[in-house]
Amino acid sequence: MERINVNLDDRSYPISIGAELFDNSALFASAISAGKQVVVVSNDTVAPLYADKVIATINSLSCQVALLSLPDGEQYKTLDTFNHIMTFLLEGNYGRDVILVALGGGVIGDIVGFAAASYQRGVDFIQVPTTLLAQVDSSVGGKTAVNHRLGKNMIGAFYQPKAVIIDNYCLHTLPQRELAAGLAEVIKYGIIADHDFFVWLENNIERLHALDNEALCYAISRCCQIKADVVAADEKESGVRALLNLGHTFGHAIEAEMGYGNWLHGEAVSVGTILAAHTAAKQGLISDADVMRIIALHQRANLPVVAPDTMFFDDFIKHMMRDKKVLSGQLRLVLPTSIGSAEVVADVPFDVLQDVIGR
Repeated sequence: MERINVNLDDRSYPISIGAELFDNSALFASAISAGKQVVVVSNDTVAPLYADKVIATINSLSCQVALLSLPDGEQYKTLDTFNHIMTFLLEGNYGRDVILVALGGGVIGDIVGFAAASYQRGVDFIQVPTTLLAQVDSSVGGKTAVNHRLGKNMIGAFYQPKAVIIDNYCLHTLPQRELAAGLAEVIKYGIIADHDFFVWLENNIERLHALDNEALCYAISRCCQIKADVVAADEKESGVRALLNLGHTFGHAIEAEMGYGNWLHGEAVSVGTILAAHTAAKQGLISDADVMRIIALHQRANLPVVAPDTMFFDDFIKHMMRDKKVLSGQLRLVLPTSIGSAEVVADVPFDVLQDVIGR
């Protein structure tokens, strides 16, 4: 088992990574005291697979455990679902000492985290991510949110979990499309922060698709370590943490325009990363050779690299101008400057974006 710490003073927490960790009562005991009230929040896809095992482990700590299962899908990451969680907690007379356990992918992690941040002004929660995308990215760092029809993750809070427990065994029940979507976030870390990791991915992407345990553990651990370091340096995204949004400004526009759930988040981020790379090349920030390597790795990961043919410049820009990195009305984009580095650029001319999107 790998263990990584997110160092945030009194809000620091561990990330545990390994196979078949759902049976490890000691990991849960590190964040859940005996006798606590616990609510495991999952979805209709994940709960039948893993909820019983997680609940049994928490029950072994002499805790009172309830299960709340939500509908599965990005389209349910809404204030209505958030309100459903609030109603469940209030009707159950849960106090400020309740602990929420987010058992699922990024949607569950984000919405349960936001519920934890909001219920009675804040209760503890644990992230138990079951998709590759959630394991390498969204479960770490404390970003919690729900979507609005006008923009993704526009309503939320920074709120850190007490622990992140990553059991890579559950990836064996993940559909191939979801696995590929997670690889978009894995590749992102190589592009923005670690050239050697990108090269490793070029040499091992097929092992990840085959769910090779050693390769998965290494990739998940490397991504979590990079993110933990970035979050420790810039928890609330006033500086370097913005680099973790490579591809997301374009990608969120695709998700919002095409309808949440029609494009998976990782699929949209993949296309967004390619558009960001083309934009950087147009600005002379990155070589054409590096852009081609970025495209080729996404293709080998079975990810889309071309924007929807029904979306045009105006469709992109109306969503992009609502991006959380926009300051004083100025669009700011994360652009790769080589494989292993990126920067936030605030002065990309619209005619460059028109050309990139138009291609």
